[in-house]
Amino acid sequence: MWRDYAAAHPAAVAAGPEHTVEHFGDSARLADALLDEVLSGRKRATSELAAQFLADGEPLPRVGSHWIACDGRGVPRIIIRSTELRLGDFASATADFAYDEGEDDRSLESWRREHRRYWERTAAARGATWSEDEEIVFERFAVVWPPEHADGPAS
Repeated sequence: MWRDYAAAHPAAVAAGPEHTVEHFGDSARLADALLDEVLSGRKRATSELAAQFLADGEPLPRVGSHWIACDGRGVPRIIIRSTELRLGDFASATADFAYDEGEDDRSLESWRREHRRYWERTAAARGATWSEDEEIVFERFAVVWPPEHADGPAS
């Protein structure tokens, strides 16, 4: 998948050659549900704790970086490219961002409720306690590959 994308969009890959292979969420079921939201066009943002990137040994994303999003079985489905990144705490989430993240009813209230549950669960899984003061990576993205799912030109 990466080779095909790189051949079709060499300028985009030259500008952001690094990529990761990952999935949304912390379970196969959640990965599939969130990937479906991306494939439908409803989800064009995501958020994760900076501490989770560090715990996973991954660098924070940067604008222009790519990730290959897999389904819950680990099968690569699409390539995403980061278009906007911001660090902030829980209180800094905005209604616009919650809407772009595309989950539940897309409201800030549901974003806060569901992300609080998610981050309490994932922090506990790595032996930590989540706090609203923790740094969050707020990321907007475009789907760039394959062509039938791409938002538009990648380069």
